[in-house]
Parts: sequence; C-alpha cells; structure tokens
Amino acid sequence: MSPALLTLFGVGIAYLAALFIVAYAAEREWIPAHWVRHPLTYTLSLGVYATTWTFYGSVGLAANQGFMFLTIYVGVTASFLLAPVLLQPLLRLVRDYQLSSLADLFAFRYVSPWTGWLVTAFMLIGILPYIALQIQAVVTSAQVLTREAPPGVLAAGFCITVTLFAVLFGARHLTPREKHEGLVMAIAFESVIKLVALLACAGFALFGVFGGFGGLSDYLLAHPQAVERMQAPLRESGSWTTLCLLAFAAGFLLPRQFHMIFSENIDPAGLRTASWAFPAFLWLLNLAIPILLWAGQELHLDVPTEYYALGLAQRESSGLLTLLTFVGGISAASAMIIVESLALAAMCLNHLILPLWVNSGAAPSQDLYRRLLWGRRALIALVIAIGYLAYISMQRSTGLVQLGLVSFVAVTQFLPAVVGMLVWPRANRVGFLAGLCAGMSIWFLILAWPLLIGTPSPLQNLPLHERDPWLFATFWSLGLNLLLFVLGSLLARPNAKEQAADQACRMDAVTILSEAPQAGGVGELRLRIEQALGGDVAQAELRRALTELKLDAGERRPRQLHFLTERLRRNLSGLIGPQLASEVLAGRQNEQSMRRHLVEEELEHSQDRLRGLAAELNRLRRFHRQVLQDLPIGVCSLGDHGEVLIWNERMAQIAGLSADQVLGSRVRELPPPWREIFSRLLDTESAHLYKQPVHLRGGLRWLNLHKEAIAGDGESAQLVLLVEDLTEQQQLEAELTHSARLASIGTLASGVAHEIGNPLTGISCIAQNLLDEDDAGERRQGLDDILEQSRRISDIVQSLLSFARPSAPARDLEPLELHSLVKEAARLVRLSRSGRNIAFDNRVPEALIIDGDRARLTQVFVNLLGNAADASPPNGRVEIEASRGAASVTISVRDWGSGIPEELLGRIFEPFVTTKLPGQGTGLGLPLVYRIVADHGGSISVDSRVGEGSTFVLRLPLAPDAALGILT
Repeated sequence: MSPALLTLFGVGIAYLAALFIVAYAAEREWIPAHWVRHPLTYTLSLGVYATTWTFYGSVGLAANQGFMFLTIYVGVTASFLLAPVLLQPLLRLVRDYQLSSLADLFAFRYVSPWTGWLVTAFMLIGILPYIALQIQAVVTSAQVLTREAPPGVLAAGFCITVTLFAVLFGARHLTPREKHEGLVMAIAFESVIKLVALLACAGFALFGVFGGFGGLSDYLLAHPQAVERMQAPLRESGSWTTLCLLAFAAGFLLPRQFHMIFSENIDPAGLRTASWAFPAFLWLLNLAIPILLWAGQELHLDVPTEYYALGLAQRESSGLLTLLTFVGGISAASAMIIVESLALAAMCLNHLILPLWVNSGAAPSQDLYRRLLWGRRALIALVIAIGYLAYISMQRSTGLVQLGLVSFVAVTQFLPAVVGMLVWPRANRVGFLAGLCAGMSIWFLILAWPLLIGTPSPLQNLPLHERDPWLFATFWSLGLNLLLFVLGSLLARPNAKEQAADQACRMDAVTILSEAPQAGGVGELRLRIEQALGGDVAQAELRRALTELKLDAGERRPRQLHFLTERLRRNLSGLIGPQLASEVLAGRQNEQSMRRHLVEEELEHSQDRLRGLAAELNRLRRFHRQVLQDLPIGVCSLGDHGEVLIWNERMAQIAGLSADQVLGSRVRELPPPWREIFSRLLDTESAHLYKQPVHLRGGLRWLNLHKEAIAGDGESAQLVLLVEDLTEQQQLEAELTHSARLASIGTLASGVAHEIGNPLTGISCIAQNLLDEDDAGERRQGLDDILEQSRRISDIVQSLLSFARPSAPARDLEPLELHSLVKEAARLVRLSRSGRNIAFDNRVPEALIIDGDRARLTQVFVNLLGNAADASPPNGRVEIEASRGAASVTISVRDWGSGIPEELLGRIFEPFVTTKLPGQGTGLGLPLVYRIVADHGGSISVDSRVGEGSTFVLRLPLAPDAALGILT
C-alpha cells in the first residue's frame, strides 16, 4: 500500500474517530445540552440529504444538464416550505403514536398484515443503489487521488468502519422516545464538514483559478457558451418538473430523511426552524457547483467531471485542501449510510423479523430487550453488507446521479399514499397495496433490473425508453401506481380501523385515538403482553405506562383502562411497530362511546395543532362543552355500557364527587347513594322521578331526576341524566304552605271565637243551673252536657293546631281516609266569616283511601272550599263528590257562585292570578294547590262559567292496598 493510500486511509479513520468523539461527547453531555438540542443542530442533521450525489455528482449533473441540477434542491425546498400542511402533520403522527419509520406510518394508516412487509421489502430494494452510490463515490475519490487504490479493499474497510459507528451510536436505544442525541450531533457535525469542504474548494476555484469575482465575470463574457450550456437544458427538456417531483418526495420519504426529520425530532419547534433553514443550507452548498464546473473546464482537468473538486485541490498541490475535500466526501457518504442503515434495520426488525417470530408460536423470550437490541445491531450490519454486495454488482454502472435517480424513483412510489393519508378519507389498504405493487414492479423492470440482474430491461423496446429511462420509469410507474391507488380505494371501503386512523392522519381532522382493545383490568393487559413478549417486557412496559399516567396496578375504571391500553399500544409501537403492537394487545373491541370521550381528552391537548375548519369546529365544541359545564343543573352522560362520560360542575357540587372520581366508572360502581338513585331511575319506565329525598353529607336534599336517550351515530344510543336540586325550592314551598295556613288561621280567628264562645256560654249556664239542682239525675245530665261542650271546644282547638303545625319536609306518606279529610277541611272553613252560612255537602264515600301528607292535603281542600265559599252567595251550597277508578280517585269541588272570567281561566294556577279585589286575596292559593297535588302524583283541572259557578276536579292515586280492592 503506497504512502498516499496509507495517508488517505489514516485520514478516513481519523475522521470517523472524530465522529465517535463528537457523538460520545454529546451522549455524555460534555457538549452543552442546549447546543445538542438547538434547532440549528437539528437543521444541520437534516443535511444527511446532501450525499456524495451533492458533493460530487452535482458537478457532473450540471455538466450534462446545466441548471437542471438545481431541480433536485427545488423539490426539497418545496417539501419544506409545505411543512405546515405536510411535514408537521406527519411529525404529529410520529410523535403521538411512536411511529419510528415509514413502514410504521403506512402500517398505522393502511391497516393490513402485508403493508409493513411490502413497504420494508420495497424500500430495502429501492435504497440499495443509493447505498452502492456512496461506497462507489468513496472508492472512486480515493482512486482519483492515488491512481492505485484497490476498490474491494477500500470499500470493505469503509463499510466495516461505518458499521461499527452505526452499531455503537445508532442502536443504543430501542424506542423513538429515547432520541440518539449523539448520532444527531455527529450528523450535524458532518454537515458542517461538507459545507466547509465544498465552499473551500469553490473559494479556491474562484480566487485561485479566476482571480476573484471579476475574473469569473470576464471568463463568462469570454465563454458565453458556458452559460448557454447551463441554460439550454431548461428550455429544451421538460424533465425538470419530473426531477422536482422526485426530489420533493425524496426530501422526506427517503428512510434517512424520515428518520432524521421525524424519529429524531426532539422539539416540534425545530421543524419550524428547519422549514426555512434547511433549504438555505442546501442552496448555500450549491453555490459552489457552477464555480467548480467552470473552473474544471477552464483547467481541462483530467478527472471525471463528478470529481472536479478533488482535481482542483490536487492541481493546487495543497495537501490540506485535498484532504479536506476527501474528508468532505467521506462525511457525505458515511452520514447517508449510517442513518439509512439505522432506518432500514428498524423497518426490517419490526415488519419482517418480529412478526415471523411472534406468529411462529415460539416461547416468549425472558430477555427480549437485549435480543431486540442485538437484533437491530445485526440488521444494521446486514443492511450495510447488502449495500456492499450491491456496489460489487453495480460497478459496471456509470455515473453517481444515475444511481441516485434509481432510488429517487423508488421512494416516489410512496408519495400517492402519503398524500392520500393526509387528505383523502376513502384511501385504504386495497388501493395502497395495488398501487405500490404495480409501481414498484415497473420500477424494478425498467431501472433496477439492469443494475441488479445485469441484463437489459425487459421493457427496453418500449417507446421513449432509450432516450430517458428514468423519465420513462417515473411516468409509467407513478401513473399506474396512482391509478390503481384511486381505483382500489374507490372499489373497496375502508375498515373501521382505517377510518379511525384516517381521522388521526388528515390535516382537517382532530387527533383521534385508534381503536384500543378493552381489558378487564391491569392483570389482563399484563397477561396479553406476557403471552407474546415475555414477563420481563410485560412488567417493564406496564410499570412505565402506569407511571406515565399516574395510575396504580389495581385500576379497574374503564376510562382509565382505555387510557392505559392506548398508552401501552403507543409505547409498544415504538418497540415492535404499530401492527404487531395492536396484535399483542388484541382483545374485545373498544366501545365507540369511550373512544368519543378519549377524543375529547385528546382535543384538550391539541388546540395548537388545529387550523382552518377544524379549529373553528373545535372552538364551537369547546363553547358548547363549557355551556354544558356551566349549566345550573346536574348533567351526567352514560355510555353504551353504563360508564360515565360526562359529569359537569353542577353535578359534582350536588353529589360531592369530582369528575375525576367518577368519569369512566359504571353506574353500579358509583358510591352510595348515587348507585341506588341512578339504578332506580334507569330501571323505571318513566323518564322522570320527582321530589326524591336523598340523604347526602350536607343533610337531606330533594332532587328531580330525568333521563333521555340521545341517538348515536347509528351504533347505539347514549343516555343523559339530569339532576335538579329542589331543596331550596322545597324549603320555600314548605314556608309558603305554613304561611298560607297561618293566613287562613287569621281569617278564621273571628269564627274560632264564635265557635268556642257558644260552647263556653252553654257550659256557664249549665254550671249555674247545677248550683241550684238537687236531683242527682239532673245533676248527672248537666255534667254530661258540660263534657260534650268541652269535647266540642277540644275538637276545634285540635283542628286549628293540626292545621297550623308546619309539616316536616321528609314526612312519609300515610294512608288517609278521604271522607274524613274533606270533613275536617270543611269544619275549618266554617270558622271563617264567608264559610259560616255555607252548606258543605260531603258526598265522598268513607271507603276511599289515598296515600298522602295529611297537613298538605288538608291545605288543598281548605283552599278549594274556602275559594268556593268566597265565590258563593249567602246560604249557598258547596258540593264535594268522589268516584273511584282502577288506580286513582277523582274528587270534584263544585259551587254555584260567581265563576271565573274566561280570560283568567287558562292562567288560574299561575302565581298572583286572582278574581278577588285587591287586599282580599294574594293569588297564591291555587298555585300552592297545584304544586301539592302534583307532588302527590295527581292532577287538577277547572271548569267554570261566569255567573254559573266553578268545578275543580282533582285526580289522586289510590293507596296501593286500596287499588287492589283491600280497604282498611
């Protein structure tokens, strides 16, 4: 080995050792963390896009296609300028669902066992030419400098060194949550080296060959054909749009680009910076290309056009510039191979190896983490080794750009599916698989066949093939791909999982959780994971998910179990891929109602990611939800299986239970008394339960309960329960009833004096006669008369006391004989001035028994009989009748008085509506009657004509025993 070759080999090893040091320093935090995580570091790491194609091949492309070489960077610039509608939605998906590769992304959206497998296989085949390109560029650059470098040895040494670095710093962690900060810092460092090396060569060309900007201007004026050769291809060829399209797709669909843009992203703000800074970096790199081309042509360098940068450095006889340029080429190649192998290894592990292992029925490994780590490292080495074999088989190929275009056309086959997942709800697995298979088949037959098989393409005789094979391949492969993608998606309907994934993927849709299988408890989840992945993984992943959600191992609430299952699915997705994670956690389908509630939870954390119509809809949703939360009535919404989905603030105040304590719990799991209250409401056929006494921590409360079924989206109905707290109203009604009694007693005061005065006068007279009576029989008769008059006084006083005594709010209903109830009310009304001369005809049968509150029902009849007496003429008559039905009794109170005007008849039960003159009535008596009758489950109506009198009709339920015909 010559000294020159030893020098190059030593420089290459030293450079890769420097990469080790940079990566290790970042991992050990010797480099400040804010430098490692800075958006500019992230932006520079995206410079992995600039491979040896950019560093060497762009000069050759410019020589053949003029300014067409810039289309490769116009396309990338376009993809990053569209970051808000293209890259940021993809980043959200990758971060939220821990999708570590392009295969994971497609498996998440186009749910099929074949999706991840085909994407991985096609991507692996499609990227092989690109890996071979990097190896070829490094070997050729060494040959340009030494003229004697053995290609096999150089290629093998380079691949071994790069493999070592990729294994050590690219496979340190298993999940995308644990970023490879050392790797990102090393790739950013390589981007700086590429930029410095290329600009240094351009600087030498500008000042060393042309003597500065003036000399370059003079050269172009003296050689107008140089500028014309650069401009002519833009006018004469229509392929620039195709090149832009290829670069647009490659900018984020190449495995290395996807990995660095999405999987290694630490902060979403970094992508916003990169959307302008990364295109600026690429354009700064390409400022050097025309200068290097013109300088090489001016000097007539005896090297391939792609390697003019090396030829210029050699011509200058500057060892430092030569080595810097060589290192720049190595940095471009090594960065690409390292990141590409990491991305492809992850795809192969998750979608080729693990599914076969899990589905083979092999016993779960007790050390799966270590096996996965070493499996990924072995796959990294295998990918690079396959790339080396591809390089060996492609050595007959000429041109770096041609190899790069082969891979660009391959990754562009995934573009229709990416656009479809973001904007087309109908896109599905059938269209995706059909289009991808067709497109990749044409790509393979036209472009990959000659490289890998070594014989002409089977389609070489088709028109236009010879003139521009890659243009021909792009048009037909992408066209057929798109056609079958659309047709397949239109002919087949998306399944439920694809519909859920679509809502998560599209720009105009809010984040929705994919269907996570429901489990009965944490133990069931542990068993599912353990059966597939082993006990160690099950324990570690459950502990991690429980810690992240702040739950305990005994959790059984459905809502929390749904969150736990979804978190496990996402965490496992980063470990083994989304398809396999879903299979591991497979169980009963998640309820749609709970998924809707999980959507609500997700929406609360995704406001900054919504825009346009979605943002407006979310604001409207939040407004309505806030209205629901602020309602002065308790609201509880139940899901398909009785789980609590909504528990508003008023409900929390009434129940003394916060939303966090009950959300997700089923009705039977609620603490008492709500378990019994809601169960009674759900079991009854009636939609309402009125005036329910409930003992809560604050004392006795009175509640109205209502239920209503709300139609769902064609799957099932939801139940909404409303709870009204009537405690204050009940207390006010009790006070009003008592006040009404006291007011009635006031009106009865004169009658009381008269009724008591008569017996007292009789007692006084009898007592005086007894003083003069000697006959024992007469004396005994007088004493009996005194006792009779005393009983009369006692009855009057007792009736007044019973009527005046306030009823207890929680008084239980008791069986009441309706006849005696009316009789007692009539006796009280006769004490009033208006009732003295009224004949109350009580025709109520004595056998009628009702359940009720004696004091409140007495108030009802006192008010009705009192109103009838007030409306009747002197010596008038009021008739009370009752008839018995199957389960109720009908009572009528009829008078032949003045009647009620027609304009007041419809409002007679409203407060403050009265036919009496001011000062003679308040208009509160009949509303009170209406309320008491309603509280007893009855009804009241009135029929009246002016001058003919009025008839009030009450309907009250019979006592249960009486309804069965059993009289007590």
